Amino acid sequence: MSNENVVIKTPLLSVRNMDVTFGKGKNAFKAVNDVSFDVYRGETFGLVGESGSGKTTIGRAIIRINKLSAGEVIYDGKRISGQIDHETDREVIKNIQLIFQDPMASLNERAKVDYIVSEGLTNIRHDLSHEEIEERVAKALLDVGLLPEFASRFPHEFSGGQRQRIGIARCLVMDPEFIIADEPISALDVSIRAQVLNLMSMLQQERGLTYLFIAHDLSVMRFICNRIAVIHKGVIVELAETEELFKHPLHPYTRVLLSAVPVPNPHVEQKKKVLVYDPSCHNYSANERPIWTEIAPGHFVRGSERELTAYREKLEKR
Repeated sequence: MSNENVVIKTPLLSVRNMDVTFGKGKNAFKAVNDVSFDVYRGETFGLVGESGSGKTTIGRAIIRINKLSAGEVIYDGKRISGQIDHETDREVIKNIQLIFQDPMASLNERAKVDYIVSEGLTNIRHDLSHEEIEERVAKALLDVGLLPEFASRFPHEFSGGQRQRIGIARCLVMDPEFIIADEPISALDVSIRAQVLNLMSMLQQERGLTYLFIAHDLSVMRFICNRIAVIHKGVIVELAETEELFKHPLHPYTRVLLSAVPVPNPHVEQKKKVLVYDPSCHNYSANERPIWTEIAPGHFVRGSERELTAYREKLEKR
């Protein structure tokens, strides 16, 4: 998942003007507001923001767990949101998989590993024999660094890192093209995180996978993502290639997130000033509303005309 020399132009997934609203009437809450982005085939696209910003809601809306209240999701040229036929639904289940955040809560503690990993195949691939399914489960476990004999054990017999590997194996056994990784390492010990990230990187290279990587840790995103979108309260405020975002952050909220990234130098870390985001700094009015603009090639930002002029001047001085 190197960020260098990546030339990808084909969108595998397109999200267009996505709204997700929970509740109705006076209790309605819009968790995602007019979100649009493309995920290119073979890349790792990052979605970063603080807790409650709408990251997981977007991921679950793509995979059809959450319903859209507006907009659409297009996968490989086909609309997969709203009412779709049975065949398209089966394709979505097979080609798009989700790695859940909590490796324990997402596994059925009363089921053995072989059942957990094979459940998707059993429901979708009726043409496979029991022996063929067993072979695929064993291969999926080997692919994530677990022994096939672990298939007869229960989830509570494994460590957090091993349980997350089981969750990844459950995805891989479906032979997907696109994986939504919802904070896949946040519940793991620091020593295990690198193992899981390296595993995901290796699997991407071997299988040509495409990832939507959801997280709140920008230091992890820098390591694994080709491009990053920053989301705040259900709205994407900035999107750029990873190194461009780190070197030339424009939106105040992006700069706040970057200011909180730990620096592996105690002297620099001690002097570092963590910023606080104040939405009133934008001073938007009815006559000056924010718009989503490509401020530089591949670099998008949300701002008013006044802010966009300042952002352009900043980029010219770099």
